[in-house]
Amino acid sequence: MSKDTRYGLLYSEYEYSPYLRIPFEKFAIVVVCFPLFAFIFCISYSVLFNFESATYTHCDVYNMLPSISAAIGNFSPQREIWQSAIAIHAVPRFYIAFEYLNHHCSVLPPQDIWIAQVAFSLNLIENIALVLLSFFTSSQSYAVHEKAFVTFIIGSEMYMILTCFLQGRFKKQSRISLKWKKRFLIMNMAGIVASVYFFLRHNSFCEPYIYTLFALSEYVVVLSNMAFHITAHYDFQNKDLVVYKHGVALTER
Repeated sequence: MSKDTRYGLLYSEYEYSPYLRIPFEKFAIVVVCFPLFAFIFCISYSVLFNFESATYTHCDVYNMLPSISAAIGNFSPQREIWQSAIAIHAVPRFYIAFEYLNHHCSVLPPQDIWIAQVAFSLNLIENIALVLLSFFTSSQSYAVHEKAFVTFIIGSEMYMILTCFLQGRFKKQSRISLKWKKRFLIMNMAGIVASVYFFLRHNSFCEPYIYTLFALSEYVVVLSNMAFHITAHYDFQNKDLVVYKHGVALTER
């Protein structure tokens, strides 16, 4: 073997030797934990230090919990912590969405690839809407925040439904993953129905504690959505996220 060849092989090994190898299921959990911990902090801090302002509504009746919009967007440092968590987790979320597209395409027949592409698009829409509603708060840009929130709810709901449909068609898919996805989807749908009911009832009758039930229903919607995404732990078992000099790749462990 010539000297140049040896150098070429060494250079090739250097180019493709991994800088970092992370179990992908753990990576997916960490990504979701950024908004999860920020959510818990924002609600807790608002209750402890901004209780009266955070729970106040136009009805001026007693409530015990703030809405999510008030907790994450109306006060500091909650607003900055929430926005930082969403900004940090946004790019990895896009990458996970891309890997789900590859994952679904690997098990779908060619004529059904478009279904995976629709699910991928909905996943992107959900993530973009979450970023927008986080940085355009209800207190500062209500019109943008409202539209982004509605888009987030519709996009996430359709994505979860379509993902359950896709994964229910293939025996190779983890049964545990699908079981938990369906449970979190049902919780999410129940939370949406309950939040709409309590919001309309609060605005119509101005009863004490009804807005608190609305806030609790919102929490169910958000937490069940996060839990749905954490099921990536089951979908990508035995795979590692590998960081190379020129990019990243998902490889078998």
